[in-house]
Amino acid sequence: MLTNPKYVGDNVYNRVSNKLKQRRVVNPPGLWVVAKGAFEPVVASDVFEKARAIVEDRSRRYDDAELLELLARLLEAAGALSSLVIDEREDMPSSSVYRRRFGSLLRAYRLVGYTPDRDYRYLEENRRLRALHPEVVGSVVEGLERVGGTVDRDPATDLLGVNGEFTASIVIARHRSTAAGSSRWRLRLDAGLAPDFTVAVRMNPGNETPLDYYVLPSIDMTEPRLRLAERNGFSLDGYRFDDLDFFYSLAKRASFTEAA
Repeated sequence: MLTNPKYVGDNVYNRVSNKLKQRRVVNPPGLWVVAKGAFEPVVASDVFEKARAIVEDRSRRYDDAELLELLARLLEAAGALSSLVIDEREDMPSSSVYRRRFGSLLRAYRLVGYTPDRDYRYLEENRRLRALHPEVVGSVVEGLERVGGTVDRDPATDLLGVNGEFTASIVIARHRSTAAGSSRWRLRLDAGLAPDFTVAVRMNPGNETPLDYYVLPSIDMTEPRLRLAERNGFSLDGYRFDDLDFFYSLAKRASFTEAA
């Protein structure tokens, strides 16, 4: 919230990018595409810049070794670590800095020899996937617009209206492993939104990058929940794609002369 330019009315594209089955890359500001004044601002620009400068200063001040030394000192003083314990300390970076620098708080904890009483990996992955969702929706919007489609994105639900002709919902399917080591994904369709299509992003083991995509038409989906395995038969895998080019093509316009 302190660094997202949408709060001052700007919409930014291309902040991150990734190729299929590869790690997500954070692009430098020089590669960002900024639409100034795309939204009505809710925060004054001077206040936003001051907050952003403070956040950047706190995150740039320490190298990895210094961050871990501070965390180890906090562990010794507090006896336990959590995002709340870290964020309450004014003399060290916030928990979000540790997440960005080390990939997750759990990894930072392990590096200073701390093991939480509870297994927080599930919560950490869920937090990361929730943060990833708006970026995935944004990339889908970019793909649809790139082929000439017009997209109306509901700010409350992220339901996409495409060309005034069909709607689509984007959901992320979290990877899970069975006791035998097999891959599973549980998918809940947004039945309340009643989209014409559900674009399911199936995550890779580790839940870091998309593995593949399912473009599911509502007319063929009779159940609100699906459980996917690595292979699911043609009734489901017939809708599986390595990328979303097919889905983007649904928004592509053609002139009458080209169609003829």
